[in-house]
Amino acid sequence: MDMMEPEVPMRQFTTADLNKQVGIVTDAARREPVLITHHRRPRLVMMSVETYEMLTHKSAEDRQQAFTLDTMPDEIANGLLKLADQYERDASDS
Repeated sequence: MDMMEPEVPMRQFTTADLNKQVGIVTDAARREPVLITHHRRPRLVMMSVETYEMLTHKSAEDRQQAFTLDTMPDEIANGLLKLADQYERDASDS
């Protein structure tokens, strides 16, 4: 990005938005990375696989396993939410 260009803020959704409007959130994430917040704090960034590969310089062959929101196993989704909750508790204890 050119230093003279103003930075455009990333579009934001809450975890509740993600649960209730998964199509809208994933459509936005396919176009550009979006920020997912939990209790008003940034928790995750969702982006297209192509954007991820461009940022990490990894191709599809380099990924071990990937899921969409529709195919993500419940234990992984629940684990991610538990980690976000723990992160929030740790941050509020500091």
